[in-house]
Amino acid sequence: MSPESRMRTRQLLLAPVIALVAAFAVCPAAAAASEPRLLINQDFPDPDVVKTPGGYFAFSTSTGSGRVPVATATAPEGPWRVTGDALGAVPAWAKPDGGFWAPDVTQLPDGTFVLYFSAAKTAGGEMCLGAATAAKAAGPYTPAGDQPLVCVPEDHGDIDPQTFLDADGTRYLLYKADGAATGVPAAIWLQKLGADGRTLTGARTELLRADLNAEKAVVEAPSVVKTANRFLLFYSADTFQSSGYHTCYASAPTVTGPFVKADAQFLSTELLGAKVDAPGGADVVDGHIYFHGWLGGARTARGMYELPISFPGDVPQLG
Repeated sequence: MSPESRMRTRQLLLAPVIALVAAFAVCPAAAAASEPRLLINQDFPDPDVVKTPGGYFAFSTSTGSGRVPVATATAPEGPWRVTGDALGAVPAWAKPDGGFWAPDVTQLPDGTFVLYFSAAKTAGGEMCLGAATAAKAAGPYTPAGDQPLVCVPEDHGDIDPQTFLDADGTRYLLYKADGAATGVPAAIWLQKLGADGRTLTGARTELLRADLNAEKAVVEAPSVVKTANRFLLFYSADTFQSSGYHTCYASAPTVTGPFVKADAQFLSTELLGAKVDAPGGADVVDGHIYFHGWLGGARTARGMYELPISFPGDVPQLG
């Protein structure tokens, strides 16, 4: 064999090896780009993120920063800064020291912003859903009415409101029914809203129920995303104090269902390489999924994290 032939043979033999090395060379960068980013490194649980022409706003369950803490950023990745309390007053029906859970903010066609929240009733103490309005996304929000928006006795508590605006302009409210300590487990419901965002229209629809062993009788924190051909319902499961707390999703042809749960979890402590402890309370906005996780290996504060998300073939994909 001539020297030229030997050289060509060596090149052909080495080509797959070179390609393999090159592939491994780009893997660490790709993995690093998909690692969760800690955007708010302080207690900011159950984050709800809203995109407006003036920037991004995030709202959380009550903390030392306020009844409904609000944070702002000019870009989805931040930097984020907690700026104050969005809820200007305690509703007439709610316990002032009972906390305000899992807020959601949406904007109506007339420009009004509506804040939905969970709070404990002064009479009886059960959790119910309320609403408040403001002229600006950051608030302050003024409670609407002297009674809760949703408070169904057989639900044993209603929490975790989240709105969804369909392409035809119909606005829906999703929320969790706590379920009984024994018997009926937690469920997620859908309710159509009137044009004012504060009037319930028609009968509610049950979307899914905690019926898997891994859910530990808990499904909560609903959030709907419309892809090209499907409606995806993200939700949290298990107990939030546990490292087993995780985020799943279900898929349906319409926003009213029927929803079929995915075969595998979507966000979990294990799936995220233990970089986030108990990821839950997810909200999908503008190509990003925001969620909370316990900070510092303790159970005292949950920060807000982010990952990019896309939906090839109507299936959620991180990174």
